[in-house]
Amino acid sequence: MTRMVLALIVILVAGLALPAALSADVLLIEEVRQADRMDVPANGTTTAEVRARFGEPIMVHATVGDPPITRWEYDRWSVYFEYDLVLFTVLHKGAVIDKKAE
Repeated sequence: MTRMVLALIVILVAGLALPAALSADVLLIEEVRQADRMDVPANGTTTAEVRARFGEPIMVHATVGDPPITRWEYDRWSVYFEYDLVLFTVLHKGAVIDKKAE
């Protein structure tokens, strides 16, 4: 009898946690869709093109490694360069959610 009660409790708790997990997945999917629509530097863009299009970065971190990698920080994202070309752009935590609130 005790095992049945324990099993029911486990099923009930799992059932209550399921809607929260499903809503988190939906939020993540929506955030990815919003991120795709954000205007950020594309891979292969030069440093001069990034400055011309997006302005001066808030912070430029020192170059590290070989090949040299440099990170520029903007308000909602950071851009990583190898030599003079964009490797990739990374959104800051919450950038998409904050942008939707504006």
